[in-house]
Amino acid sequence: MTHLFGLSVLLQFLCLVHMVRSGRPYWWTWIIVVGSFLGVGVYLLTQVLPDLQQNPHARRAARGLHRRLDPTRELRRLRDELARADTVQNRLQLAGEFSQLGEHAEAEGILRECLKGLHASDADILLALAQAQFAQGKAEATVATLNALKAANPDFRSADGHLLYARALEALDRAQDALAEYAVLDDSYPGEEARVRMAELLCKLGRDEQARALLEKALARVRIAPPYYRKAQREWIARAQRMLKG
Repeated sequence: MTHLFGLSVLLQFLCLVHMVRSGRPYWWTWIIVVGSFLGVGVYLLTQVLPDLQQNPHARRAARGLHRRLDPTRELRRLRDELARADTVQNRLQLAGEFSQLGEHAEAEGILRECLKGLHASDADILLALAQAQFAQGKAEATVATLNALKAANPDFRSADGHLLYARALEALDRAQDALAEYAVLDDSYPGEEARVRMAELLCKLGRDEQARALLEKALARVRIAPPYYRKAQREWIARAQRMLKG
């Protein structure tokens, strides 16, 4: 009984905090306190649950939980969708899910099937294909696909595609070409990954002072950035800091 009473008090407290923070009417206090578990249940079902369904962070957390509990659930759903309607859009979604699961060869095969007719030179499909190829270690094929993308879509711009091109060149030991591509991204890439990767390549080439200057510049920029940016870039901030310490 003591444990049940303690649990009831804890749940009531949490519901009251939510009530105050969300601006709910104060008459909910009586339902929560007097109703005990029943009152808490009513409040959770009618007030908290709808909030969670509308909250994008909660939806992402729920999707992440579903993915951990049943990793192929979304894959099965997308296969059913494709069986019902064999469209390019459904194929692209299925390919994206295969990539999420690390099945990049499967994704590559589906993406190649999409490159037909009106979509034969579609820039987004070609970029997704290059990403699937690079994930399999096919650097040469990645460069060829991105070159085809640029030839067919000269006005297409993608920071991620540009970074992928630089990384593929680096993987092919074309260091100078890769550095030239990274340099273009220095002031245009919306994040710190391109700068940190460029610094790592400079270190491999023995150009430590240039690498240090680039890392210090990146960290100086991060220090005056808003919190959401620092949170999004924490992986690359940590890598830059480790490199400077090393």
